[in-house]
Amino acid sequence: MSGSSSSPHYTNTAIVLHWVMALSIFAALAMGLYMVDLRISPQKLQLYSWHKWLGITIFILAAIRLLWRLRYAPPAEPHMPAWQQQAARWGHRLFYVMFFAIPLSGWLFSSAKGFPTVYLGLFPLPDLVDKNEELATVFKAIHRYAGYALGVMVLGHIAAAIQHELATPKQMLRRMLPAALFKK
Repeated sequence: MSGSSSSPHYTNTAIVLHWVMALSIFAALAMGLYMVDLRISPQKLQLYSWHKWLGITIFILAAIRLLWRLRYAPPAEPHMPAWQQQAARWGHRLFYVMFFAIPLSGWLFSSAKGFPTVYLGLFPLPDLVDKNEELATVFKAIHRYAGYALGVMVLGHIAAAIQHELATPKQMLRRMLPAALFKK
């Protein structure tokens, strides 16, 4: 892959992956914030299972999205200062790091705590490390603080998209929306 696409829009596959991941990440972050302070109960255990399922789903979608992105060039960027283009490039790279690091740290935390991860309640995943309370503490902290950082990044991403849309209407947000929405 080289350069950028001649279309002003991302591919439909890239758009679907973006929005499904965005909704999944929002749900996983909200669920994580809500469940962490609950007393132990069947509800809390169910929320932890759903949170893990979302994390594994996000990991899988991120892998698909990365492969898609390596194969299909993004649309050309609307005109913006060079520093903003660099910030956007590095911000997107950091998003990909987080898409993998957060689910992996959660999986490592579960493994180190001795809690199995069973995707969708059907597919047992292997433990990545042996049970180890010291490691569990480290992976829990990484998972938690990376989650907070991702939440801040998402807010910054949304703010930047809105700012760009206000500065250059019809150029930024429409790139990540299906082109069919704008055909007459």
